[in-house]
Amino acid sequence: MTPSRRDAVRSLAAIGAGAAAASFPALDTLRRHVAAAASRDPRDLAPDDDFWDSIRRAYDITPDFVQLENGYFSPCAREVHERYVAHLRMVNARSSHYMRTTQADDKLAARRELARLFGCDEAELIITRNTTESLDTVISGLDWRAGDEAVMAAQDYGAMLDHFALMERRHGIVRREIALPMDPASDEEVVAAYERVITPRTRLLMVCHLVNITGQVLPIRAITAMAHRRGVQVLVDGAHAFAHLDFTVRDLGPVDYYGTSLHKWLGTPLGAGFLYVRRDGIAPLWPLYGDRGFADDDIRKLNHTGTHPVATDLAIRDAIAFHEAIGIARKSARLRWLQRYWTVRVRDLPNVVFNTPRTESRTAAIANVGVRGMAPGELARRLLAEHGIFTVAIDGAGVHGVRITPHVFTTTAELDRLVHAITQLASA
Repeated sequence: MTPSRRDAVRSLAAIGAGAAAASFPALDTLRRHVAAAASRDPRDLAPDDDFWDSIRRAYDITPDFVQLENGYFSPCAREVHERYVAHLRMVNARSSHYMRTTQADDKLAARRELARLFGCDEAELIITRNTTESLDTVISGLDWRAGDEAVMAAQDYGAMLDHFALMERRHGIVRREIALPMDPASDEEVVAAYERVITPRTRLLMVCHLVNITGQVLPIRAITAMAHRRGVQVLVDGAHAFAHLDFTVRDLGPVDYYGTSLHKWLGTPLGAGFLYVRRDGIAPLWPLYGDRGFADDDIRKLNHTGTHPVATDLAIRDAIAFHEAIGIARKSARLRWLQRYWTVRVRDLPNVVFNTPRTESRTAAIANVGVRGMAPGELARRLLAEHGIFTVAIDGAGVHGVRITPHVFTTTAELDRLVHAITQLASA
């Protein structure tokens, strides 16, 4: 091999391992920018538009409309996207050689970084494509018997509710569905709503950490404690909580399973998530695909992906580097502040309906707002057509409005535009 060819291969290998992430100029600039504000309390920094405008400049945001539907998929930072493209090129260039010699080590490195952020052991976590894959792996993997019961909420994500319905058809389980209180007065009110439907036949309770359609943050630690006292395992839908709220799994109590997506709040390219299974819960779970390469108590038995695109997995470490350069305390404080910035100005207007708790501690970035007499789909259509604001309509499970999801790159000027639009539409 010639020296130039050898250098090229080494360069590609370095890109694949994510080794050069710390040396990218944009990330270094971001770290210096944040370091200059390191002494400031995150809550005091949250309203500082000058600070956050510098964060916005790290993203390529479309000028065609105001993007307030980041809860589905939020754009990754420009540097993370550039790294992702570099990973694509490297994998394509090395092809089978990369897949057979390096892929497993790189994926393990990403798993270790995610486990560190989440506060668990790497042996309890696998990389998936999204929250649905993560949670449905557990729902399918339990050894259900006819008459076994599962508890969930009407406001849970549809894909998981559908999967429980499939288990009902296939195994004869019983689904016990509650309606979450929209604006609870206490944690006890939420816990009691779940506890009332638990019976001696209940095996699993699924609960959202942060409800995707309303933005309500649920008291996971208290719910887990109650469920475990009743002998019930807890499956947490963390699609909107990880890299959004400031927590680790230790803060949640001994949850049994936790799934999340990484292309919402961590900022990976589309198609990444993880599944956490507490160590003692791994062996009893049935894998979706047979894989005799791993023991029953090895979580990798649940992660048989076959040959699949791996560039997204490689970009996870780049997204983590960007996320940590901002800092979760600063990021979470800003997201909560952005929600309050617009909601306090329209919540009590005539004809405005909120489907999100008023109490600050029960909310974060996401909120859901409606206008009396206007269908959610029509409200979403008019926000886009008349005001250039993109949202998503929610019309079910007792929730009728549009979901508003800002991100760290959202400006107060964009939210001022939203406030003006809602005020105008509600008064028409």
